[in-house]
Amino acid sequence: MSDTQTLDTGAVSAWLEANMEGFEGPLTAEKFAQGQSNPTFRLTAPSGSYVLRRKPPGQLLKSAHAVDREFRVQRALWDTDVPVARMHVLCEDESVIGSMFYVMGEVRGRNFDDPSLPELDKAERAPVQTEMARVLAAIHEVDIDAVGLSDYGPDGNYYERQIARWTKQYRASETEHLPEMEQLIDWLANNMPAEDGQRTLVHGDYRIDNMLFAPDTPRCAAVLDWELSTIGHPYADLAAVIMQWQMPPGDKGRGLAGLDRDTLGLMSDADFVSEYCRLRGRDPIPNFGFYLAFCFFRMAAILQGVKKRGLDGNASNPERAAQLGSYVVLYARGGLKATGA
Repeated sequence: MSDTQTLDTGAVSAWLEANMEGFEGPLTAEKFAQGQSNPTFRLTAPSGSYVLRRKPPGQLLKSAHAVDREFRVQRALWDTDVPVARMHVLCEDESVIGSMFYVMGEVRGRNFDDPSLPELDKAERAPVQTEMARVLAAIHEVDIDAVGLSDYGPDGNYYERQIARWTKQYRASETEHLPEMEQLIDWLANNMPAEDGQRTLVHGDYRIDNMLFAPDTPRCAAVLDWELSTIGHPYADLAAVIMQWQMPPGDKGRGLAGLDRDTLGLMSDADFVSEYCRLRGRDPIPNFGFYLAFCFFRMAAILQGVKKRGLDGNASNPERAAQLGSYVVLYARGGLKATGA
């Protein structure tokens, strides 16, 4: 029986031998602890090491777990300045293992879960953050027409569309009246920036723990987890990095709030944004608070949905859902702080 923990290695091996050039079985599979949304496995075979990402089996939301989109965007980025794994094959035949999957080359490297980078020496930390800025700028400088991604997301005002979508989602999962959230929604609607002509690839979940770095240098070896990628506005990705850093440090917030960054050798928010703008050849960003407030709002809406599923008994971990749900008001307050209102 197919589930998220195991893999029918015989079926996968047979399909790859028939459909993937150079593949030679048999293979063994080991599940990664990361990649909870789309179960991810290391495959080891006589022909090499690979990584398989699959949709979870069973009934899913229509647009969720889009491994075919992940495959498409990473394949399109292979010959660009954005570091990604090499895409091998996409299997859309769900009868093979019970759900769609793709196979890519394995990239070995270091993964950092904590943005304060405690495992590195002080002098090594800022270069890793500078590389984060470089790769983010590279994502936003991809020529989406040249790589065949111009239709990868809808046209129109990205923030208008996103705010309408997440407000609707928030209303559908609302469990109590939160004045801070109402104030934030109103402020965003009344402070929408004018279109500035930027329509770029956006990663949608750009954080340090979604990156692999070379074993002994700050070079990024691959950006991972492209499930939420689309065509949109680049400052949503940039502001999401800053939002994360403004969270409390430690396991829960995984942020940098309250830390003495100078002493730790870490970049300030302003330095990171400035480096990003320099790399893209752009002027300082006016009204950056809007983009930051938007990211806080979107996360609050997402967590409200988690809270509602927990209360309805539909969460896989109700205790965790309740914990995350308690952060909704904190994110709403973070958004209001970003507005300066």
